[in-house]
Amino acid sequence: MEVLNGRPGYINFLDALNSWQLVKELKAATGLPAAASFKHVSPAGAAVGLPLSDTLKKIYFVDDIQEELSPIACAYARARGADRMSSYGDFVALSDTCDAITANLIKREVSDGVIAPDFTDEAIEILKAKRKGTYNVIKIDPNYVPAPIEHKEVFGVTFEQGRNEVQLGDPALFENIPTQNKHFTEEAKRDLIISLITLKYTQSNSVCYVKDGQAIGIGAGQQSRIHCTRLAGNKADIWWLRQHPKVMNLPFIDGIRRADRDNTIDVYISEDHDDVLREGTWQLFFKEKPEVLTMEEKKAWIAQNTKVSLGSDAFFPFGDNIERAHKSGVEYIAQAGGSVRDDNVIETCDKYNIAMAFIGIRLFHH
Repeated sequence: MEVLNGRPGYINFLDALNSWQLVKELKAATGLPAAASFKHVSPAGAAVGLPLSDTLKKIYFVDDIQEELSPIACAYARARGADRMSSYGDFVALSDTCDAITANLIKREVSDGVIAPDFTDEAIEILKAKRKGTYNVIKIDPNYVPAPIEHKEVFGVTFEQGRNEVQLGDPALFENIPTQNKHFTEEAKRDLIISLITLKYTQSNSVCYVKDGQAIGIGAGQQSRIHCTRLAGNKADIWWLRQHPKVMNLPFIDGIRRADRDNTIDVYISEDHDDVLREGTWQLFFKEKPEVLTMEEKKAWIAQNTKVSLGSDAFFPFGDNIERAHKSGVEYIAQAGGSVRDDNVIETCDKYNIAMAFIGIRLFHH
């Protein structure tokens, strides 16, 4: 590992090394370039490099780029764009060489650093100029394999255990299907693999909603599983609501800062929309006052979201998690299984024709 620019700190390295493992595994499992956006040792976003629709380009604010986005640039735009509020000030990981177009996308965002196996000459010059020359740029050997035993010291006591080397790209993971619906599309399997690999490097408890090759809602570090499912589901709903015509056509003032635009959209979508629509305030953000996105409109729009996949880092203890997941368009689930209430969870999946696999693996990460 080599620091090409900047002076990374303790948390920067934790984010860099955890996020690098995530994207390396995503690339190995899917065969596609991958990217992750990390904050406080958990991913805010993770994705593979599928092409972006015009809608996604617009909500990720890359629709002004004239040249075609490379696969690694698409992966980065997806990872950074899915939860822009959480990704503010992130650390970026790229599975492939960072090219100039990806570097230019990174340059526009508030970020602490990036780790990748290599950088083109043009890309490194672009990144070195970021943050007045202090932007952290780390190059890592993609062939590096750490020792099989990890060590961690807490309060003067050193713990050691074997690295979590579980392979999550194996199709055999989806063979134990207790639900009536036993059909997983190839896209669903890919998305569930993305979800599980993301969870492997997310602070527990955690769940992850994925659609079209990218995480759209990650619930991390909650003591209660249902709180994870609600948190991540709310994030998935916000991602979907950002594609509502009223949101995509908000009449922002010229020159609005990217962070202000992100925050304004987040508030506009929420129940606190009056905070950006009241007289004397809306003029700070909009050329004209937008109409409210009503609760009825939001419910109707969220109901159109389908084919979402959901992974969990351990079993769902009760059917309430499935009820919440269904509201955000979940049709496919992968989880450990093993709850004393598995029958209730299976029954709830059958109620909504959700296909669920018991993978028999817990992915706790601390």
